[in-house]
Amino acid sequence: MAEVIVGIDLGTTNSEIAAFVDGNVQVLATAGEQIMPSVVGLAADGALLVGTSARNQYALYPERTIKSIKREMGTDHKVTLGDRTYSPPEISAMILRTLKTRAEAVLGTEVRKAVITVPAYFSDAQRQATRDAGQIAGLEVVRILNEPTAAALAYGEDRHGARTILVYDLGGGTFDVSLVYVEGEITEVLASHGNNRLGGDDFDQLLLDFVHDRFVRSGGVDVRTNPRAMSRLLRAVEEAKKRLSFEPFTRIREEHIADRDGLPVHLDQEVTRTEYENLIRPLLEGTLDSVHRALTDAGKRPEDVNEILLVGGATRTPLVSALLEEKTGLTPRQELHPDLCVAFGAGVLAARVSGHDIERVLVDISPYSFGPSYFGLLNGMPSEHCYRPIIVRNTPLPISRTETYLTMVDNQQGWQVSIYQGDDPYALNNILVGRFSVEGFSKVPAGNEILCRMDLDLDGILRVTATEKRTGLSKHITIEGATTAMSEAAVAAAQQQMQALFGQDVEAGTEEGEWNLDTEDELDELDELDELEGEAEAAEAQAGSTPGEPKDADRDRRVQISEARALLERSRRLLDSMNNDDREEAIGLHERIENALNTPDPKRLHTAMTELADLLFYVEEK
Repeated sequence: MAEVIVGIDLGTTNSEIAAFVDGNVQVLATAGEQIMPSVVGLAADGALLVGTSARNQYALYPERTIKSIKREMGTDHKVTLGDRTYSPPEISAMILRTLKTRAEAVLGTEVRKAVITVPAYFSDAQRQATRDAGQIAGLEVVRILNEPTAAALAYGEDRHGARTILVYDLGGGTFDVSLVYVEGEITEVLASHGNNRLGGDDFDQLLLDFVHDRFVRSGGVDVRTNPRAMSRLLRAVEEAKKRLSFEPFTRIREEHIADRDGLPVHLDQEVTRTEYENLIRPLLEGTLDSVHRALTDAGKRPEDVNEILLVGGATRTPLVSALLEEKTGLTPRQELHPDLCVAFGAGVLAARVSGHDIERVLVDISPYSFGPSYFGLLNGMPSEHCYRPIIVRNTPLPISRTETYLTMVDNQQGWQVSIYQGDDPYALNNILVGRFSVEGFSKVPAGNEILCRMDLDLDGILRVTATEKRTGLSKHITIEGATTAMSEAAVAAAQQQMQALFGQDVEAGTEEGEWNLDTEDELDELDELDELEGEAEAAEAQAGSTPGEPKDADRDRRVQISEARALLERSRRLLDSMNNDDREEAIGLHERIENALNTPDPKRLHTAMTELADLLFYVEEK
């Protein structure tokens, strides 16, 4: 039986432990949690707290809690816990010992050896302090592994021949970027540059200052002299920051954060991703200087880099990928959980040292990008067929993402949401996978915010929800098998549709512009006709007839669709004059008609149209 050796990512903010289990490397979980906060504290009764319990205590008792000790490794710095003082390796050993105990509970055997990761720029003193921490925790540290090398191992870069990898590691308390050369079992860090005092903690502080200052300006209370209130607010800000990686906005609510004149004062604010990214942009742009420095030190140009790997929880912020792609022209890889990536790599090396042959780390990802079409600028011209994915291909599953779109015109009543699969900025060059309508928006000026949320699970089921932010009005669609590859026939049909539409290949580009919603029903009708025409031509081609030759059934279907669109427009104009019951019935019929338009059954569409026409007759007679 192979010897048990674990891989440990001893991080500034969080730590993880991985091992070879059931034929593959896994990051071990306790009570469903793979990530353990790198926080140590003492409870009121003197009991030692490590991990989540210590982090939770920090909000109330920061004086009895220690975090980010990794920043002090290799120094003579001392920290006080209770009535005792400790060195950084001793505090780190408490974290390592807890990870060791958890691993033993999961594996059912004693753990004595470990591979532990450190930043590439760590000095000899810092590396020795890490070894000391392992020894104090009862672990023989068989290898100290550079974090960028661990990331390369996690992604299996050593299986792809000679490659130059840029590893961008932005964690809670440290940042570094490394150029790594990988060829077979040889992994060499060519250059590394960074800042061991920059990370997500600094982003938290910027957001904390922003929220606190706005709270004071809006009539709140300055709580900077209240450690417990500030700790509560910091925790709320940390959670908000995480949500803003996936949502366009979030609310921060803290009940009774302070008192004024004997009365409780509550904090309730909305923070948008744009506000947050504007706060951290200068710091992120500073990291690009480190990227340039590392490239220069390694004698490389951006075009010499084969891939970019993202490591560290702070890289979830979409602005990170956008800035890196803008600088290098490469889309960073994000298949692996950024908080777990280094632990995976440490686990891979640990398993190999134990004698296991690890081919690759298994992870479920989305092979395709998904998003809705919207009105914006395409090649400098307004177009209702702009496209930008919400879920990006190679994203780990399950995944949930939300983006905000704006209504185009005053008093816009609804949005027909067309969902596409693909990466082309021109929506019609992608694959239409679903369509639904949401009706009954508030009568407000243009710019009404509509949230489009996409949830994609491990089974490839895509759920799309459109919600009016101000009222919560929403509709959704569930698309089965969204990640299933197209059949050859479907590909051929799509190609013929594009040829019929444009007569030649079309290259589309995008320019920055507002993400607006299309309200032109005539344009919607044209979209539907184009899709049906492509389907008919594909069927004719398979039958040996000339593509584009009209058939009677096709003409009838087009007439029916045109009539349905006109009926929908007539009904939408009357919505405001309807009573509540009639309006609810009309909106339900709108949805039935829209759904029927996505099926080849003319009877189903005819039935819904007849019911809506009857309703409108009575409404107009009132």
